[in-house]
Amino acid sequence: MAAACWSMKGLVAVITEGSSGLGLATAERLVGQRATTVLLDLPNSGGEAQAKKLGESCMFTSANVTSEKDVQAALTLAKEKFGRIDVAVNCAGIAVAIKTYNQQKNQVHTLEDFQRVLNVNLLGTFNVICLVAGEMVQNEPDQGGQRGVIINTASVAAFENQVGQAAYSASKGGIVGMALPIARDLAPIGIRVMTTSPGLFATPLLTTLPEKVRNFLASQVPFPSRLGDPAEYAHMVQTIIENPFLNGEVIRLDGAIRMQP
Repeated sequence: MAAACWSMKGLVAVITEGSSGLGLATAERLVGQRATTVLLDLPNSGGEAQAKKLGESCMFTSANVTSEKDVQAALTLAKEKFGRIDVAVNCAGIAVAIKTYNQQKNQVHTLEDFQRVLNVNLLGTFNVICLVAGEMVQNEPDQGGQRGVIINTASVAAFENQVGQAAYSASKGGIVGMALPIARDLAPIGIRVMTTSPGLFATPLLTTLPEKVRNFLASQVPFPSRLGDPAEYAHMVQTIIENPFLNGEVIRLDGAIRMQP
């Protein structure tokens, strides 16, 4: 017999970088579906204001995803307020645009810049996974044995990317690479682990680019030939949460784009 789909009503979801972009869109959708959300973001992110807009079903807690102490404190606060954590959505990430070696400037990609991207994108994601699993295992399982769902955000950059994106691609490739083994690690305790790989989305990072550049990027998407709407990412998150047989997989959400050099 198939396990029952989770109803969004009453679920408690922690969303990293939840005060903007894909994370905020996810929070808005989940709250609209009568779930409770916790926006986990940096102190200067504007998360407090966003949480107030979303009402009593949302709270903000500041944390750096690379800090075990910060994340654990945030999760503890969330459990004290809402009683449990059912879902974690990892959206926190940064990027740099630096060539491995720039001949014109006779400049190499510094190890510091490379490590900074990996620390936030890859280690930060892993940090949240580990700590939130320790909280989810305390949940009573549903009739199908499920205790929680963790959704990570990679990128099409994990598979192909452009010049100057070695650090970003490595970090997102790492998220893809750990998707299946972590899903297998957590399967015995009833926690599903899924990964999304978004393409070009209209997030704050892209919307700051000149309109000409944005239009060019949008034209590279085969169909629909536009930038992705963060609400479409949020829709995918809801689908993953609700479908109990989605586990250990990476889903591209990209309009069929394949990034060119």
